[in-house]
Amino acid sequence: MTMKNCLPLVLVIASISASAQGMRGWRETSFVPTPQGEWNGPRLPDGQPDVSGHWSNTIGNHNNLTDPQGPLGADDEAPPQNGRQNARQPKSRGERAPSRVSDPPDGQIPFQPWARAKQQEFLKYLNNPIRPEYVEPFARCAPGGPSKSFMWHGYEIRQFPGYVVFLFDSGNRVIYLDGKPHLPGNLKLWNGDSRGHWEGNTLIVETTNNNSKARLGRTGEFVSENATIVERFTFDPKGERFTYDATYTDPTVLTRPFTITIPNRRVTDKTPADDWNNLTFPAKHAGDQPIIEAYERVCVEGNGNHGQVVATR
Repeated sequence: MTMKNCLPLVLVIASISASAQGMRGWRETSFVPTPQGEWNGPRLPDGQPDVSGHWSNTIGNHNNLTDPQGPLGADDEAPPQNGRQNARQPKSRGERAPSRVSDPPDGQIPFQPWARAKQQEFLKYLNNPIRPEYVEPFARCAPGGPSKSFMWHGYEIRQFPGYVVFLFDSGNRVIYLDGKPHLPGNLKLWNGDSRGHWEGNTLIVETTNNNSKARLGRTGEFVSENATIVERFTFDPKGERFTYDATYTDPTVLTRPFTITIPNRRVTDKTPADDWNNLTFPAKHAGDQPIIEAYERVCVEGNGNHGQVVATR
């Protein structure tokens, strides 16, 4: 049973004002998945629902796939202690967001025994990569893969006739809507080969040709080149939020399919910026309506003053 079928069991969104509470108000520990239905919002000339703009997930970064606000790196929800980021203390498990794995119900990836052992090996050597294979690909600014890209620094959606384009901090991704067939099976891509279509408020995407080099989190979860992914991007009628569901099928690695669920929220010029969820800035332009832009990609981190004019005396 997936999150879409569990709506009555999900708690309401923690709604603290982002403008008053900074990023602690932006991030959430619970959320209501967006239901599939009709799209009543604006449309583009080609008929697509207009969902373009800047977005970010609302429950943290890619440190830990199944405990996204838990250990393995600083808990960026908690205030710093003694001025040191790595001295932040995590919340208790009951106060943190649920696993991003929404199915199976235990929140864990259903690995075959050998694959679970390999995942634990990747995790063990994350901070001491004594072999090249232990270096987390994101550390080299490699693309994050179809799902992990939505857990890092925010991203932009642009739409064109027959295409939806995602601009990530590490690499970009094109969703083809024109019905063309998938690439030949021997061609493998970091973000896979994606073919999609709209059904009401939901962009449904089938992704194949994944090179499997990107992991699903710094905790070492992975799939193989044989994986296929069905992704659903379900947007609310106001276009302010959407729920991302990705169901992975991979008999090489898994004992059964599993689903990742990530809540996302639109980023505007009023959204507080930080180093994890939102790296945008108000752009100077000739119009009277505020617009925002992302800092230079690829793999920007902590560059709060990047691109700004240096003060002179």
